[in-house]
Amino acid sequence: MTTTTRPARTGVAHRLAGLAEDALGGPLPLRLRAWDGTETGPEGAPAVVVRSRRALRRLLWQPGELGLAQAYVTGELDVDGDLTDALRLMWAAARDRRLRPPRGGLADRARAAGTAVRLGAVGPRPATPASQARLRGGLHTRTRDRAAVSHHYDLSNDFYRLLLDETMAYSCGYWAGEAGRSPVDAQRAKLELICRKLGLAPGARLLDIGCGWGSLTLYAAQVHRARVTAVTLAAEQAAYVREQVRERGLTDRVEVICQDYRDITGGDYDAVSTVEMGEHVGDAEYPAFAAALHRLVRARGRVLVQQMSRGRNAPGGGAFIEAYIAPDMHMRPLGETVGLLEGAGLEVRHTESLREDYVRTVAAWGDTLEHRWDEAVRLVGEETARVWRLYLAGGALAFEQRRMGVDQILAVRPSREGDAGLSASPGEWYAAPVGA
Repeated sequence: MTTTTRPARTGVAHRLAGLAEDALGGPLPLRLRAWDGTETGPEGAPAVVVRSRRALRRLLWQPGELGLAQAYVTGELDVDGDLTDALRLMWAAARDRRLRPPRGGLADRARAAGTAVRLGAVGPRPATPASQARLRGGLHTRTRDRAAVSHHYDLSNDFYRLLLDETMAYSCGYWAGEAGRSPVDAQRAKLELICRKLGLAPGARLLDIGCGWGSLTLYAAQVHRARVTAVTLAAEQAAYVREQVRERGLTDRVEVICQDYRDITGGDYDAVSTVEMGEHVGDAEYPAFAAALHRLVRARGRVLVQQMSRGRNAPGGGAFIEAYIAPDMHMRPLGETVGLLEGAGLEVRHTESLREDYVRTVAAWGDTLEHRWDEAVRLVGEETARVWRLYLAGGALAFEQRRMGVDQILAVRPSREGDAGLSASPGEWYAAPVGA
């Protein structure tokens, strides 16, 4: 007679799984592996690895998304398998099985505390990871905005060189449905498309607000021979763009200014661009930002806003993004942004969604990060590299699942007579091969 021994159900993994299933209101879609070697959950699924009691203690003190993110970036919690697949399974379970994120109510916390006591995980609150933003001062004051921008964009020019392609464009590329297009080709195509939409001609005056590492500034000056004023709050970015301007012999066409958009003086620009900068402006401040775009461009001049959006019934950002990537950012549905631009006196003439393009763009950055992981860790440390791994995996999925989008919005400032001066039809922007 053969006796079959069933695996014990009292291991750490089983206790943690029961706690998680109570909190989520349904079965875990992932495997769970604990520090004692026990494991449970669906066979073949990516495994969440709880490496130490410290991860449980962190979640007890900080339930929900932020606590999970803190445990992941410190390495106290990991994923064995593809991180994007793991996140996709969690989102699918939340949608299809109507699982809910942990609410952190009194009953949930009492159960978690009891489990933590039995597992010896009770202790003082773990220190906040060094990579988490620590901002002070009033929301969207100049000082706080500068600190928020610096937290992300002044990380390391060498790190961004590693992650991005040679254009140094840190925004959505334009793939145009072409399977064979490379990331650098997609970025150049995006830059060319923006220049065409703005109608740039030799000598045209372009104001590039939030110029990043100068991809559009340099392209517009070099290829379209525009005169560009580039504005950024990030000192590292400004230094990089100035170096590129000197190396490319563009000092007579490009001026780089490190300042807040609210401090830009002058006006009468032929065109104004702002590529994925408006998300950092803030909700209450956006009407004033839109008014500044109107003020800075001449009558019949064009304004191109490329900006991330969120679905009307979908969350945008989240605790992890707010704490680690883009503090104080605000996204809204596309229609609300269009209304704010029109409320400032601009006439919106064309919008174009690039949502699917961002899936491919972010996936390309993620692939680069994985292929050059050791270099990234040497540059910014393992904790920050793990922040970026989580950020890129989650970002690609958010665009894939339509929780986030990105759009190009072309607007004009009509003359007093109502003439918008927009003679080119959208078909003309795509008439020749984009990026040629």
